[in-house]
Amino acid sequence: MDRRVFLRASRDVGIAVTASIAFPSIVKAYNAKPTIKVVGTHVTLQEQIRQKAEKDLGINIEFYPGGSAEVLLRASTDPDSFDLYEQWSNSIKVLWQANAIQAIDTKKLTYWDEVNNLCKTGRISPNAHLGLGDAPYKLLYAQPDGSLSSAQTNHISFMPYVHNTDSYGYNSDIIPKGIPYETESWGWLLDEKHHGKVAIVNAPTIGLFDLALAVKAQGLMTFKNMGNMTRAEVDQLFDIIIAKKRKGHFRGVWTSVPHSVELMASKEVHLQSMFSPGVSALNGQGFPCIYAAPKEGYRAWHGVMCLSRKSVGERQDAAYQFMNWWLSGEPGAFIARQGYYISNPERSKKHMSAAEWDYWYQGKPAQEALYGTDGKISVPEGSIRNGGSYVKRFENVAVWNTVMDTYEYTLQKWNEFVLA
Repeated sequence: MDRRVFLRASRDVGIAVTASIAFPSIVKAYNAKPTIKVVGTHVTLQEQIRQKAEKDLGINIEFYPGGSAEVLLRASTDPDSFDLYEQWSNSIKVLWQANAIQAIDTKKLTYWDEVNNLCKTGRISPNAHLGLGDAPYKLLYAQPDGSLSSAQTNHISFMPYVHNTDSYGYNSDIIPKGIPYETESWGWLLDEKHHGKVAIVNAPTIGLFDLALAVKAQGLMTFKNMGNMTRAEVDQLFDIIIAKKRKGHFRGVWTSVPHSVELMASKEVHLQSMFSPGVSALNGQGFPCIYAAPKEGYRAWHGVMCLSRKSVGERQDAAYQFMNWWLSGEPGAFIARQGYYISNPERSKKHMSAAEWDYWYQGKPAQEALYGTDGKISVPEGSIRNGGSYVKRFENVAVWNTVMDTYEYTLQKWNEFVLA
């Protein structure tokens, strides 16, 4: 996708709103601590993280969180407005082709050798599925000719850090608990037994794959390559799901984690696309929400931290400090408490209790009640994380969040689905 196509497509995802969001230009301050500006999503741009990083690094850090489409538009069109951009690996194609980011020198990344093989080679273990679509390793390494590929070099398009596998959550008081990787299925999202009680995340590069996996699981259609659907396949997919929506199958779409929690807690929905913090929040409230381990495999995502091509001098030095801080151990332990993983987990292990490590990374029962990042209990004693260990979950990736060749067209079709 080139810059012209991306800009045209972005009108369909809120260009009028994003144009009004202010990401101030960076002004170099003399005789003062350097200031870096970080543009990204609420997933990792949390105030606790900003304050801790400022204290540890002795620099000024400003966070500008927003919706995934709006921050991608801003970053791809105005590299002056940020030093670091963080989101998901499916944004790399847009940023790189828009010349908004510069390659990161791995020699300046203190913990680069500790980063595991999930994003370096695509497999967390020899038996792991690579996963369709924009698997991070395909976009990681910057080549001398300016392209991105899996051929290893000393320069990368992004620093890999936070990541997870996503699926759907369901109310086990209403829907009988399934067996992970055996009976739990994406097809449940389209099962007539749940008519009117299903919600989908309102994001075309995410919700689209949840629905594609569901359609395939129900045997309603097949794909030559789900990670890069043809226009005809996109048409067929949306014909199916729009017809279901017009019959009232879907309760609606959600746009934020709190919204997803509200929908489930109120019992307006019985199952829906979900992110890990939403499931943790519900479990912390004593609500019986299970995060499914679908037999077809997960939809996965990998967080990326990108360096603006306009970040130079002391700002660039400070940006590298912040990137290194993220992999220094404590931040990875913090983010684990909301169900996310870090690219060099062994360094975070010493910042976690044995009970936390065993539950979040090893898939073992919680030996005690565990607390989330909000200080509230999110995991009751005795709970087991559905889907098992870190390695087990990432051995079962069906597709990665992806910007397909038909991205522009899918935006139009997604809007039709939302408005149907």
